[in-house]
Amino acid sequence: MNPLQSSTLRPACGADLHALCQLESVSFEGDRFTRRQLAHLLNRAHARTWVADTEEGSLLGYGTLLFRRNSRSARLYSFCVHPDARGTGLGRRLLEALEGEALTRGMQRLTLEVRADNRVAMGLYRRMGFLPRRWLEDYYVDGCAAWQMDKALSEAGEALCEAIEAAPAARFG
Repeated sequence: MNPLQSSTLRPACGADLHALCQLESVSFEGDRFTRRQLAHLLNRAHARTWVADTEEGSLLGYGTLLFRRNSRSARLYSFCVHPDARGTGLGRRLLEALEGEALTRGMQRLTLEVRADNRVAMGLYRRMGFLPRRWLEDYYVDGCAAWQMDKALSEAGEALCEAIEAAPAARFG
């Protein structure tokens, strides 16, 4: 099976909850979302989850965006690619779909946090145009640090990212 060719990208629905839980279980050793947390994200008005699924109905990846009222920045809150589908280009396709969702909603900037020890994810985000902006010490439950990264989605977003980069670290939030 070539996940790149046999997967479909689409917005998630309530029927995907069980498969999302299974995907979390096989993809992460710690800091997993619970069934309740995933259900909340699926049903939340200011979040949107996209999935990559196969013809057989199994999920190969997902990503969740959070949106805040009166903000032009979206946050990539969770991103996951099944271990068997990593390195196939599926992560890139899924990120592109999520960026498209953010642009459709008028977002100018996309932010995320990534584990400092996850070199593969950091490499993908950098190749997709994200830049590290802030070091977050002791960010994850196990004490691992994280990088906060962002990407401009428009010319206005570029100005926003530049303003944030020039601002003192205390002004991040």
